[in-house]
Amino acid sequence: MNEDPMAHRAEYTPGTATLRRVFATPWVRAFTALLFILILGMIFHADGAFFRPGTHRDMLRHMSRYGILACGMTLVIVSAGIDLSVGSILGFTAVLFSLMTIRWGVPPWLAIPLCLAAGWALGSAGGAVIAAFRVQPFIATLAMMVLARGLAKWISHGQKVSTAIQRADGSYEYVSTPRVFELISARLFGGSVSVVTLIFLCCVIFCWILLTKLRWGRYLYAVGGNEEAARLSGVPVRGTQLLAYGLSGLFSALAGICQAAEELQGDPEAGQSYELSAIAIVVIGGTSLMGGRGGVGLTLLGALTIGYLEKILSINAVGEAHRLMLTGAIIVGAVLFQRGRKV
Repeated sequence: MNEDPMAHRAEYTPGTATLRRVFATPWVRAFTALLFILILGMIFHADGAFFRPGTHRDMLRHMSRYGILACGMTLVIVSAGIDLSVGSILGFTAVLFSLMTIRWGVPPWLAIPLCLAAGWALGSAGGAVIAAFRVQPFIATLAMMVLARGLAKWISHGQKVSTAIQRADGSYEYVSTPRVFELISARLFGGSVSVVTLIFLCCVIFCWILLTKLRWGRYLYAVGGNEEAARLSGVPVRGTQLLAYGLSGLFSALAGICQAAEELQGDPEAGQSYELSAIAIVVIGGTSLMGGRGGVGLTLLGALTIGYLEKILSINAVGEAHRLMLTGAIIVGAVLFQRGRKV
């Protein structure tokens, strides 16, 4: 039986083709996902809690640390890599920063650069293993994740570093909270914007400039698109990979400093599973896990999408177990959505 050639003509009308091209762009998809989540918040608003300014302010504050991690993760994923060590580096630098400022009396103007340098060094170490020995990023950063977590527990003796210092006789001596902790955890503009949120936005701007305006940004895209072609074109592939993982470690250290300041302590267990949240933010934003495509602007949209989703679930008293399962399902859906996209 002959099939009517007119039967499927409507599927290929110019209007339909234009609509497909529009929704094939990562930006439209990211905005659509965010809009969908916001509509859900308006529907399930928990007796108006979603419409209160404090809900949005708290969401931004909570999501900022994950967003800082996601900025570094964006650079790594654009270069066709992955970094599983960001949560452990965050925990290590949170402990190191607390030790320096609370226990050792190191001034903030010195403690902050030293912690950032430590994060850069750990990230670069993982990148060096990948670049020099051609180890898979998953394996190299998994090893760095374990190493950084061990360092955090070693320098803290497995205990939280806080203003309560235990004496030899078992009693506790309480010291004052360093001023830098109050500055980092402060809120500005009448309490509507936190300093950590502004730090996150600065990280977004820095990554945007790097990826769109500087040569090294083009190198990251080139390595992520086709490493061998980039090498033949004269791109310093090893240096580019070191840059990506070094910056990822630096952003992790910055997030660790913010974590310590907001929690008023350095916890060696801090940052566990944070790498999964960072990857989820990047992927849901629309940056391809295959590398070579995406950007930090999409990561910003991904952070808002995940942040609002978690906040909506929280104000509606959805349990943590269900939140985690839903987040995992969303990550899988986002990856499948990317695979089905024609670029």
